[in-house]
Amino acid sequence: MRVAVADDSPLFRAGVVRVLADAGFDVSAEVGDATALLAHVAAEAPDVAIVDVRMPPTFTTEGLQAAHQIRAHHPATGVLVLSAVVEPTYAMKLLAGGATSVGYLLKDSVLDLTEFADAVRRVGSGKTAVDPVVIAQLLDRQRAGSPLDALSQREREVLGLMAEGRTNTSIRDKLFLSPKTVETHVRNIFMKLGLVETDDDHRRVLAVLTFLRA
Repeated sequence: MRVAVADDSPLFRAGVVRVLADAGFDVSAEVGDATALLAHVAAEAPDVAIVDVRMPPTFTTEGLQAAHQIRAHHPATGVLVLSAVVEPTYAMKLLAGGATSVGYLLKDSVLDLTEFADAVRRVGSGKTAVDPVVIAQLLDRQRAGSPLDALSQREREVLGLMAEGRTNTSIRDKLFLSPKTVETHVRNIFMKLGLVETDDDHRRVLAVLTFLRA
């Protein structure tokens, strides 16, 4: 899997590149600004572009804007945005365009090498990866009268893990549940959110989008 890394901090960028290389990824480029990242994605079409939210020249949202451009014009390249602070609004805007091949993680997550590498692989394979801290804040912000009101507390936990991009197996391990119990919770989530019968991967995407929009 080919990955491009964009971050204005040479030290942090080198650390991410080292983590990726040690995990078996092919780092196709390491750049310090959004313009260079967009040029590389257009020319080389890496599987995943990892980009910092705040990039030169203004250090506001250049990286986030680049992420939106990549999703709009280069859909074959997954986008994983890294942020130094929790910004749930940015995460919602990024994922609201379609919960596939996209991720939003806090920079601290890079310290968990296994989890970070797994998140990059999920994004590169068409799935999502959202930081658990961001998911928790989104749940806290849930509006009254939202579609999630019908879900039990456990079902909300399961849906939050689905939004992180976790599989049923990962959810089982995280919550210490049996495979059948996880399947039951997922099935109940689909039913309570009114998601009609179709393939489960598609319904998972629709469930995550419902969660984000709520």
